[in-house]
Parts: sequence; C-alpha cells; structure tokens
Amino acid sequence: MIHVFIGTKAQYIKTAPLLWLMDERGVGYRLIDSGQHAVLAAGFREQMAIRAPDVQLGRREDVVSVPQAVVWTLRLAGRLLSKGRIRREVFGDRGGICLVHGDTPSTLLSSLMARRAGLAVGHLEAGLSSGRWLHPFPEELIRHLVARKADLLFAPDRRAVRNLEAMKVRGRVVPLPGNTVIEALRRAEPVGAGDGPVIITMHRVENLHRRARREGLAALAEQLVATHEVRWLLHQPTRGALGGATIDRLATAGVRMTDLVGHSEFLGMLAAAPFVITDGGSIQEECAMLGVPTLLWRKRTDRPDGVGENVVLGCYDASTAQDFITDPDRFRRPARVPAATPSVRILEELSGWL
Repeated sequence: MIHVFIGTKAQYIKTAPLLWLMDERGVGYRLIDSGQHAVLAAGFREQMAIRAPDVQLGRREDVVSVPQAVVWTLRLAGRLLSKGRIRREVFGDRGGICLVHGDTPSTLLSSLMARRAGLAVGHLEAGLSSGRWLHPFPEELIRHLVARKADLLFAPDRRAVRNLEAMKVRGRVVPLPGNTVIEALRRAEPVGAGDGPVIITMHRVENLHRRARREGLAALAEQLVATHEVRWLLHQPTRGALGGATIDRLATAGVRMTDLVGHSEFLGMLAAAPFVITDGGSIQEECAMLGVPTLLWRKRTDRPDGVGENVVLGCYDASTAQDFITDPDRFRRPARVPAATPSVRILEELSGWL
C-alpha cells in the first residue's frame, strides 16, 4: 500500500498532482492527515478535489502558536512509543511505503512513525538545502534527518540531487524533471497583467519571531500604499506574531489585511501582481514560473528558482528593498511553466518499489 502522510497547506498543494494521478489511474492509497493544519487543509481538499483522509490525527483545529505546536508534537510523538498502535491506528495494519513531503515537523514525525511501523519511507522534495545547518531552523535540520531515514528520495532538480549525493544518503535518489508544484500551477492556469495589488505574505519562523524583521516588512508595506494597492494575506501564526495593534495600524494606513484564499485564486493574484514580497518557498517557485517580480524576505533560500532573474533575495537590507520597489518591472520575465510531469515519474518509481 502507498500511504501519503501530509497535513500542511503547502504539502497538500504539492502532493495534489500525485493524488490526482493515482485517482485517475485507479491506484489505491491511504491518505493520512497529520492534523497540523486541520481546518485549513479541509478547505484545500475541497478546493483541489482531494478526497477526505483515511486517518485524521490530532484535534480538528489548526496549530497556530508555539504552545499548540508543542502539545501537537508531543501527542504525535507519544504514538511512537507503541509500534503496534502506530501500525494499527495510523497505517491500518498495512505495510508498503509512506510518502512524506518537505521539511515541516510533521515530515519528521511521519517518517519516524513509518519507520517504527516497519514501512519504507519516500521523501518528496528531498535534497533542498540552504547550506547552513541552522538556517532556516528547524527546516534545514528536518530535511537532513528525513533524508537519512528515507528509502526513496525524490529530488526536484539537479542541485538537490548533488546535495543528496554529497550527503551520501543510503536511500535511492530519484531525479525528477521538476517540482510537482509545476503541475498544480499548470492545472490552475493563472493569468494576469500586472494591474492587480501588490501581494505580501510572511509565515516563516525565522521572521515571525524576529521583531526587526516583522516591523521591517510592516514599514515597507506602509510605504507602498502611497503608490500601490497592497494586499497582505495573513497566515494564522502571522496574525498572532504581528499583533492586533500592528494589523490595525497597517489597515488604517491602507494595507488590505485579509485571510488566505484558495490556491487557484491565489495564483491568479500572483500573476496579476505588479510585484510580490514573500518569505514562502513555494510562492518563490510559483512566482519564478509566472515571471512576477519578487522580493524574497529572507537572508538565504534553499531554492534556486528565479534567483538572479525575477526573484531578488532581500537579506533584510533596506537599500536592496528600496532598489527593488523603485523599479520592480525590470525584473519581470515571461511566464514559463514547464511541460514536465514529475508526478508520473514518482508513481512509476513507487509502482516498481511495491
């Protein structure tokens, strides 16, 4: 049996093409939701035509704060104490291979659960690396730990393949013709002319818990409303980190502070934006393919997508940010969405493995 163990918004978006393909071809699989983004994931499943999970772990609420994350992690980790309980309650007493994705805490916990239950582990989006052990934290460490445990490592590009080879992982490295986000973007078919609002997002731990970085982005957003319509899409942890006073201040200044939207709608907003400011790795990948000028609100990135072309790594440097917003259109590139189908290659490898 193929077990797909995911739970965050990004994991659903990037795993969706493989789930669609398995549904289309009648390949049986079990879908396990980690419960990390329980409410948000339910909405995304509906929007992206993904069936309900076979197993829903955790409580039916999103993990949006550090205390909640600690409790959620301890509850999942507690299941590791009983091999029989994991195999029965999580994996339905079925063997096979468990697919995990990316670099979240649930990625590590799900890979440990699969190992404990005697399953093989397949790591989707393996091999991405910033080259620094503690940046971003804890994502970089999680990727390395999961890569060491995985039997199949699906690498989305040549750089990821080289990283895995340098790590001398014991599992088999499977080069892919791109990241599965390609297929999700192609299915949505976003169009735009750069005449929409500037789009801002921020959700990474490295930014949420650094006041200077939060306030720096807030100040930049306030500056932009003098010349642009600005829309800031808020993840729940971002709401808590910014605080009501800052959110009210930004809204009063003219920044439109809104909740997250569906994936297809969001891609349309990116395509229509004159430029984007974000710290999201998946958004960086999507903007690179759409050719939208993008200021990456990070010091380092584990992804090469668009860097040196339409994506500018800001490094929290005020002069870099000001240079970018002065003439962002010089970074615009034609949209280039590859015709690659990495999910087909993944399913071929899984079928051979089983």
